[in-house]
Amino acid sequence: MKAKNVLGHELKPVGGEFPMGFYRDGFCHTGPNDKGVHVIAATMTKEFLDYSRSKGNDLMTPIPGSKFPGLKPGDKWCLCAARWKEAHDAGVAPKVILEATHERALEFVTLDQLKTQ
Repeated sequence: MKAKNVLGHELKPVGGEFPMGFYRDGFCHTGPNDKGVHVIAATMTKEFLDYSRSKGNDLMTPIPGSKFPGLKPGDKWCLCAARWKEAHDAGVAPKVILEATHERALEFVTLDQLKTQ
């Protein structure tokens, strides 16, 4: 069965320059090993990247050997649902790509919250 997005349609790939998602397959798929629930597809902003770093998750610094290039504003990425909600509540959540955001995001946030960014 194909994964669904928050709009109830087939999950679309995030798009971007490098493989992303928990499974590095270009989708915000999730599964039993994805403890962070990396299901929200978003376009990074400086405000969000700075916020994430301030919370102990530096997404800007490359990690050689792990296929993580480091992110910059404008990059697309699959974010942990709880971190996105935290950033939303702080007013710094990045814009969501609804078609590429997995339906499990709705366990953490509402569709209206996802649309406001």
